[in-house]
Amino acid sequence: MSTPPPLDHPARLASGPDGPHALRPLLDTVLDALDSGRRARGGPLPAGGPEAVAARVRDAVGAVLPEHGDPDALRGLVHALAEGAADPADPLCAAHLHCPPLAVAIAADLAVSALNPSLDSWDQAPAASELEALVTRALAHETGLADSVVTTGGTESNQLALLLARESCGDVRLVCGANAHHSLPRAAWLLGLPEPLIVPAPSGTLDPAALHGVLTDPGGPRGSLLVAATAGTTDAGLIDPLPEIAGLCAAHGARLHIDAAHGGGLLFSERHRDKLTGLEAAHTVTLDLHKLGWQPVAAGLLAVRHPRDLAVLHQRADYLNAGDDTEAGLPDLLGRSLRTTRRPDVLKIAVTLKALGRSGLGALVDQVCARAREFADLIHDHPGFELHDRPTISTVLFRPAGATDDAVATVRRRLLTEGRAVLGRARLDDRLWLKATLLNPDIRTEDLAALLKLVEGSTPR
Repeated sequence: MSTPPPLDHPARLASGPDGPHALRPLLDTVLDALDSGRRARGGPLPAGGPEAVAARVRDAVGAVLPEHGDPDALRGLVHALAEGAADPADPLCAAHLHCPPLAVAIAADLAVSALNPSLDSWDQAPAASELEALVTRALAHETGLADSVVTTGGTESNQLALLLARESCGDVRLVCGANAHHSLPRAAWLLGLPEPLIVPAPSGTLDPAALHGVLTDPGGPRGSLLVAATAGTTDAGLIDPLPEIAGLCAAHGARLHIDAAHGGGLLFSERHRDKLTGLEAAHTVTLDLHKLGWQPVAAGLLAVRHPRDLAVLHQRADYLNAGDDTEAGLPDLLGRSLRTTRRPDVLKIAVTLKALGRSGLGALVDQVCARAREFADLIHDHPGFELHDRPTISTVLFRPAGATDDAVATVRRRLLTEGRAVLGRARLDDRLWLKATLLNPDIRTEDLAALLKLVEGSTPR
């Protein structure tokens, strides 16, 4: 019988009786490398642009598969990744719906990686399968629906929503606003559905009058219609008029899907949850807790009003869900996802919900929304900037007063290349805007002022 390698050897297993002893020194190495990489980076983003970053990574990696192992590989590559990262916890990193994850969620995710359960059959994930069932039902109930399944994020959830609609209604056509997420028309294409009908969104949200015209047009499309509304647009964080849209869908027999990947986290806040009134009228709802839920990627869900709709996902594979095993009481997991092998991402979500509670998560939501309003005030009161509008959630659009679109784009790229700030971009009202998406609950007033000063100093004169 061969002798296991020593505890500090990289070939040791992460689980089993020696797993914790093997992991502990490696965790110290990772934490030290994360810190040294952060200090080497020195800001929210590595300086130098794509070529400089790529060169540093190539130098750190060397031979991808060397003849003999490198005992310093863990430290060296984690350091390189951290040095070359865009750090969502840095207050000057505010471009995308890319949240700084909670430490408690990361710790829970470590347990998942160590135990490595796979939710394709009960005998690979006994406790995880029950935990997922409990948490997905509870989160669905928060939306006013009956059940939900875990996905990799908003894109998979939206695609699954269209699949369920197609299988439930047969000949279905997507109707969505011009403000809808790109994953919706792409999902229609992937599923072989007709070209979507795009409804105008002149103010950044779907126009109910235009939707009414589509739903009542006697010469309009035949077959069933699936209307997709948005609760938290990617560009500006705007929320479609959900009650009006739900009423129109009910009156004209259209199925309703609501993409709340961005705004779904408002459900945790007593102050802001009313913005999602109408969510409960949907047939399906997309949620994404690696946005306003502070989870590491991935943490998506699709909630459904009718659990029977999920029956179309059912598959039979004798080695995973044999009929006699199912009859004997072993849960069948193949109907809970489009994927087969999948990790229990639900653990980090469950730990976060339990550790923070509704009030704790709601406080985080309230904090980022308040900081966004504060940032909008700073912009509004500054003569050198133009504010697009007051924030609905925590996204603020602004631009240097009098600047051309080319100048706005140049400011953003200059800050990125220098590694000083990470801002997004959005085109609304036929103009280019800088986008700050504030998802860091620890951001301070002085951070907001510093971000504005950086933009001011980088604006071409």
